Amino acid sequence: MAFKLPDLPYAYDALQPHIDKRTMKIHHTKHHAGYTNKLNAAIEGTDLAKKSIEDILKKASKHGDAVRNNAGGFYNHSLFWRTMGPNEGAEPKGKLAKAIKDSFGSYEKFKEKFSAAAKTRFGSGWAWLCVGRGGKLFVTSTPNQDNPLMDCAPKKGTPILGLDVWEHAYYLKYQNKRPDYVEAFFSVANWSVVSREYTKATKKK
Repeated sequence: MAFKLPDLPYAYDALQPHIDKRTMKIHHTKHHAGYTNKLNAAIEGTDLAKKSIEDILKKASKHGDAVRNNAGGFYNHSLFWRTMGPNEGAEPKGKLAKAIKDSFGSYEKFKEKFSAAAKTRFGSGWAWLCVGRGGKLFVTSTPNQDNPLMDCAPKKGTPILGLDVWEHAYYLKYQNKRPDYVEAFFSVANWSVVSREYTKATKKK
């Protein structure tokens, strides 16, 4: 198959108490696996089967809903797992810290803006920290499994941190208290990985 469900870089219970083991296991083995399998089914026997996930996303609006939704689901979750980790939550350092300060004024102001994007996204979707033109950072949100790599995104850029605010990502532990989940996310954000994503993204700009 063209795409493979990535393994988590930590155990299902590694992010407790912030994100519970049961949610992590269901989210990874059911939801992310579902997007992966449906994406492979949607592109089987087509030219898209030979393309990278990024190339598919760049023309998502032209490939139909099955490809758009499942390619987004595959990519978004792959980044989501990668940019979290146990014993994380410290503030960014180095070039990323400077970029955040230059773009938002301070880490706290970034956190406020990112949290607002996550909390106010109506229904299901994602909040993003992205690298835009000239390497400048911006925060945005997208509905469903869309992301800022897509040609149909209202604001385009390279995501380096994403927060899943679909209810399946938090409901077992937080029920309808999305703001509590959003706050907890900062305790597991893996800024060393986000820094590497930032470096990769800025090299492409």
